[in-house]
Amino acid sequence: MKSALNYPSSPPHVLIFPVPAQGHVNSMLKLAELLSISGIHVTFLNTDRSQELLTRFTDVQARFTNKYPGFKFLTITDGLDHDSPVLDPVMAMFDSMKLKSKPVFKKMLTDIRPEVDCVIGDGILGFIAETCFEVGVPVIHFRTVSACCFWACFNMPDMIEAGELPIRGEEDMDRLITKVPGMETFLRCRDLPSYCRKTDVNDPLIRMVIEATMQCRQVHALIFNTFEELEGDTLSQIRNHCPKIFSIGPLHELLNVKLNTQETQQYSLNSLSEIDRSCMTWLDGQETGSVIYVSFGSNTSITKEQVTEIWHGIANSKTRFLWVIRPGSVTDKNDGSKDDDSVDKISRELQEGGPKENGYVVKWAPQEEVLGHKAIGGFLTHNGWNSTLESIVAGVPMICWPNFVDQLVNSRFVSEIWKIGLDMKDVCDRKIVEKMVNDLMVNKRDEFVKSSSRMAELARKSVSEGGSSWSNLDRLIEEIRVISRQGDHHD
Repeated sequence: MKSALNYPSSPPHVLIFPVPAQGHVNSMLKLAELLSISGIHVTFLNTDRSQELLTRFTDVQARFTNKYPGFKFLTITDGLDHDSPVLDPVMAMFDSMKLKSKPVFKKMLTDIRPEVDCVIGDGILGFIAETCFEVGVPVIHFRTVSACCFWACFNMPDMIEAGELPIRGEEDMDRLITKVPGMETFLRCRDLPSYCRKTDVNDPLIRMVIEATMQCRQVHALIFNTFEELEGDTLSQIRNHCPKIFSIGPLHELLNVKLNTQETQQYSLNSLSEIDRSCMTWLDGQETGSVIYVSFGSNTSITKEQVTEIWHGIANSKTRFLWVIRPGSVTDKNDGSKDDDSVDKISRELQEGGPKENGYVVKWAPQEEVLGHKAIGGFLTHNGWNSTLESIVAGVPMICWPNFVDQLVNSRFVSEIWKIGLDMKDVCDRKIVEKMVNDLMVNKRDEFVKSSSRMAELARKSVSEGGSSWSNLDRLIEEIRVISRQGDHHD
């Protein structure tokens, strides 16, 4: 048991455990750095594969361990054979981690020294909280999705009981959902998280999501990477069921502010892929607001036919573009196979289809910097939550082409509620792409720039000293210190 007499000479020790995916690792590492800046000792638990990629493509090891003496990385197995293809990689990962990672994690929590005062676990990995309950360590859930997606998931049992799920085919997609309080007037079936499109409400993924979401009633607190001025109404709904919530986003901008306070001008890159910085030089040669940035994130697959439709739409709009196409992300429409050579081939085809200066293709880009570049006038995005927040902070309006999970909810809020973009979900047609690019970049540009600039100002205000997210981070840090002082969970 940690004695209160040891405080403050013995700083709190927090273990942070993300899902092994780019968006999850990135945002939770930013939280780890914010806690480290405050003097909290952090152990960051990555899977072996995530840690290998992270150290291969970034300076994260040196950046953290040299700068923060109380910080360390640990790794854990995910139990997967990453060279063997599986039909459902998402469920394969979750099932494997529950089977193989959970017992290792339990032993780690018991053996680790100094003892862990608190675990901040990725809220979708339900076994993290289960293990903490068994061992007797307080656990806080970090939800890497938007609050609006979390709230939709929280109400899935009510949707199922009312017969609003499952969705009854394409003719049902525009039916309004009535069982998500606060969203009754605009949330359609097609805007629900992607697992809601499954025809069996007892599907293992649906059951897993519901179970993990309902754990919010048992964990010590919830952390959201969002800010009150953006999702305050939704957060208020969630607080009726989970009163202790810390909204501390946009995390990337809050971290930038804290680092700048310490006179350190840098971006904290936490990439699991190799970044091509040549695109920044290309952007330097473009006119202000003239380029649309195209990126569909770290997991989305896109068919060659879809690439062709999007390219023709952009080309026909005469708009310059910077396009990120990951190796292996382009698939064959018929058999779903991936072509690892497709990036170079598509890059040549795109650039040969028009004046070379009109487009630039890279395999991965420093997205935060790209969105902050003066040449960027719009973002054609999958609406992952990190990407959406980065676009909001940069004041860049969006064309939303969501693929799965929270992206479908996010895109509806971007277009219908926040009025900072256009929603193109479930469509991939060159004429629609051309029209939306023209609307975003030319025809309706003034109104989108105005609304996006206003939201960017609110985001920056939230992370400035005294702002809502700045203050909520202070509250979270004090909460962790209180947990550490109590220390009776080690008995």
